[in-house]
Amino acid sequence: MTAEAAAARPTEAPAVPAAEADGADGTTPAGANIARPIIGATRSGWQQGLVWLFVVGPMLALLATVPVVWGWGLGWHDVVIAAIFYTVGILGVTVGYHRHFTHKSFKAKPWLRVILAIGGALAVQGSVFAWVADHRRHHAFSDKEGDPHSPWRYGTSLVAVARGFVWAHMGWLFERRKTNYQRFIPDLLADRAIRMVSKLFGVWVLVSLALPALIGGLVTWSWAGALTGFFWGGLVRMAVSHHVTWSINSICHMFGERPFRSRDKSRNFWPLAILSMGESWHNLHHADPTCARHGVLRGQIDISARLIWFFEKFGWAWEVRWPTPRRLEKLKTT
Repeated sequence: MTAEAAAARPTEAPAVPAAEADGADGTTPAGANIARPIIGATRSGWQQGLVWLFVVGPMLALLATVPVVWGWGLGWHDVVIAAIFYTVGILGVTVGYHRHFTHKSFKAKPWLRVILAIGGALAVQGSVFAWVADHRRHHAFSDKEGDPHSPWRYGTSLVAVARGFVWAHMGWLFERRKTNYQRFIPDLLADRAIRMVSKLFGVWVLVSLALPALIGGLVTWSWAGALTGFFWGGLVRMAVSHHVTWSINSICHMFGERPFRSRDKSRNFWPLAILSMGESWHNLHHADPTCARHGVLRGQIDISARLIWFFEKFGWAWEVRWPTPRRLEKLKTT
């Protein structure tokens, strides 16, 4: 797609195939009005400013890590705080935002749904409403017109691919036109508890930044500990989790293996498997979106799937859509 074509692209995307429109793949809820346009409201100026703040701010902190470590140091408590908040946020996104709310890979008790939604919000990647709406739209039009973050947006030439990578990784975040909630997340809009969690997204952002500072201050009983807790457990942790998640949109649609058939360019990228908690086994996910486990082949570690397994064992989750040998065999490319 040329830059001119992209700039002039219509807000109404091509019709969704029947298999997707009726919610069969878990990306568009059954009963959703697919006649609605894919684009909804436009961000206000202050909302756009916050996007810049929470995208660029943590990146600057990440760039500052080397001089900070060299001149100030890194305490064990900073590492522990950052690791805990990273794990909670990433699992909130992978298990909560992604596999539960977007694709309905399992059903969960109401209190667990709320915890998963809050956990995802602590990663500061958007409210549960915004994240799920964008991701359902991504699956409905994956690597085609209408996909909010395809790296193939501009074409296949070297320059086009480079531009597309930047767009898929983080450029799309600055798009002011938002995905239409009424079309893509009518089920979440009707959920009172999740609606409240989404409405309080600003509160969860403050908690995500303030709590590491508070813990760091209490552990060391010093203002310096609070400051390093905020820096490492808040800003740096946020930057790392952002780029890991964004890499699924960019790297995992450009590099890696494709052992399963999918209608897009999704791929598996093993170096990100641990940090992404199993999300980088992206090819199987696009081949079978509602599957609760993404790493299905030998040696493919999927921490998110293991957490869902624990939820199921304790009776907190049920109707988990685990992969079956017969299903996987049908999806294999060879």
